[in-house]
Amino acid sequence: MKLLLHGARGVMGRNVIDLAKNTEDCEISCGVDAHAEGVGLGFPLYEDIFKVKEDFDVIVDFSVREAVDRLLDFAVEKKKALVLCTTGLSEEQEKKITEAAKSIPILQSGNMSLGVNILQELVRLAAAKLYKEGFDIEIVEAHHRRKKDAPSGTALMLEKAVEEGVGEALNKIYDREERHQARERQEIGMLSLRGGTIPGVHEIIFAGEDEIVKLEHTAYSRKIFAKGAITAAFFLLQKEPGKYDMTAVLR
Repeated sequence: MKLLLHGARGVMGRNVIDLAKNTEDCEISCGVDAHAEGVGLGFPLYEDIFKVKEDFDVIVDFSVREAVDRLLDFAVEKKKALVLCTTGLSEEQEKKITEAAKSIPILQSGNMSLGVNILQELVRLAAAKLYKEGFDIEIVEAHHRRKKDAPSGTALMLEKAVEEGVGEALNKIYDREERHQARERQEIGMLSLRGGTIPGVHEIIFAGEDEIVKLEHTAYSRKIFAKGAITAAFFLLQKEPGKYDMTAVLR
């Protein structure tokens, strides 16, 4: 499998490069990054994705939201599968992804970790059982100081899993400073922490009368996200156009 690595000079790009070197039947044929000049990564690197000359099978993207529109245009034009890992996208970009998936296979996930995607299933199950018993649900996530979007894409994935479990939409509360009122039944609190080099911590708290249940995932290294992305790329090789997520990979 030959990869085009989009966002090749970023932290996650470097993790994908390192893992691909030790993954059988996988190589990076070329890369794209806004800062490509004078960089030797062992494969051709371009600033403009439309200047790519090399052949490849799948695009793996760990970039920024500003680059996603052009990435989608390129993937659709070249009819290439796309593993889309960038988070914090706009509503318009999400619509564009849905439209692009009509002509190419796209796997999109707020978190590429296999463990987080199993956690999503556990959250759905716990929410279905505990919410109807009166438990309140809160999500706390922590990431490194450079992360721009909040809540994280993973926190939003987990919040969606909660709603699927309880069978109704909940009112997301990001800040209680100005509320000055008791917590309401249909709320779900979402707290974002940023600092240092934290790769990612997500905790879902189910708080009941006199008891608390917690589900938590801690990423000790970004290697787990690179591994998930390459696993997803192999998954897409023979897939028809459509929109996929990591749940499909784990089946």
